[in-house]
Amino acid sequence: MKFLISLLVWISFSSLGLGQSENTPYVLLISFDGFRFDYAEKFDAPNFKSLMKSGSHAEGLIPSFPSKTLPNHYSIVTGLYPGKHGLVDNSFFDPDRNEFFEMHNRDRVTDPYYYRGTPLWKLARAHGIKSASMFWVGSELTLQALRPDYYHPYQESVHDSTRIQQVFQWLKLPEKDRPHFMTLYFSSPDHEGHQFGPTSEETRHAVLKADRNLEIIMKGIHDIDLPINVIVISDHGMEELKTHPDTYIFINEIINRNDTTVKVSNSGTHAHIYVQDVAKVDSIYNVLKKGRKNYSVYRQKDFPHHWHYKTPRAGDLVITANPGHYIVAQERKTFIANLHVGHVFGTHGYDPAEVKNMKGIFYATGPNIKAGKKIAAFNNVHIYPFIAEILGLKAPASDGDIKILEEILVKP
Repeated sequence: MKFLISLLVWISFSSLGLGQSENTPYVLLISFDGFRFDYAEKFDAPNFKSLMKSGSHAEGLIPSFPSKTLPNHYSIVTGLYPGKHGLVDNSFFDPDRNEFFEMHNRDRVTDPYYYRGTPLWKLARAHGIKSASMFWVGSELTLQALRPDYYHPYQESVHDSTRIQQVFQWLKLPEKDRPHFMTLYFSSPDHEGHQFGPTSEETRHAVLKADRNLEIIMKGIHDIDLPINVIVISDHGMEELKTHPDTYIFINEIINRNDTTVKVSNSGTHAHIYVQDVAKVDSIYNVLKKGRKNYSVYRQKDFPHHWHYKTPRAGDLVITANPGHYIVAQERKTFIANLHVGHVFGTHGYDPAEVKNMKGIFYATGPNIKAGKKIAAFNNVHIYPFIAEILGLKAPASDGDIKILEEILVKP
């Protein structure tokens, strides 16, 4: 039945477009992972600041909960909150399959079972428009019909210059083969922000490296001389923490990990708890609530509405660490023995409604983007209908609303 529904949707979409032409606009969607909303000003990144002036930008881009990499990259290209598109976290448990999804497990990451919604490359293909992805969450699924026309399996070791040059090569293809929607992903400055903290010298260097990459991209696009709209985003920001025994919440001390009917997926800033015996949910909740220190606990029926998170994959219970705290799975004694007290590090995943440093960036420039416009921070699901509108694609219903970004749009 699911296959039949997907087929009918596909046939419906396929009848919408007659294919691309030289008049079809271009969109290059670029992500700098973990680029916090204030990095450009904080570290005086000239090319990011120039992009703000030449086009439009937001005060921040608000990630979906949880403010993690996989859920938010996929929210951006589907216009759906994680609770709807299926990737509820970088790691989680799927009760229907009785298996864990892990971001480093290639079999899981490329399995179409975990992905819902209609990503922009699938929507583009349905309208006869070619697409390409130099890395993006969901772009490398095992079914060809669910992938962009051109894609590369993710490898973090691929040099930034190689990623950029691949985009230029795609743009130099003959018109009939040339993608009009492209994604480009950089894993920095997320790595440096995690390891050294968001205000460190190492993160500053990473931001300025990203700035040089942006300069190369913009110069290359200028030289290619095509009407390309460039949208620069990040999936989330970064919060600073310090290594101290009081920073950590030891999940083994608050959950009985010997109970085989209870499964836990830990994501640092929060943990998902899956209870096989439904009768135990309230008793576990009451124990956690009574003993809570530096965290909050929610039953699924009580999840905050703005999470949009009521799905079995999210868990029967969710524990959220209070800002400044972090959940670990190791035993306290071993963990503390290896702790370098006072070290600064960074993390993300907190509720963006509570921690402003979870906000990322949104900058846009090009023939279909108004110049010199600054708008309020907005939820990242609204990028989907915005890009669809630029490309002339009839987008399916989503959580995004074109009205949110309509004021910066120059209609094709």
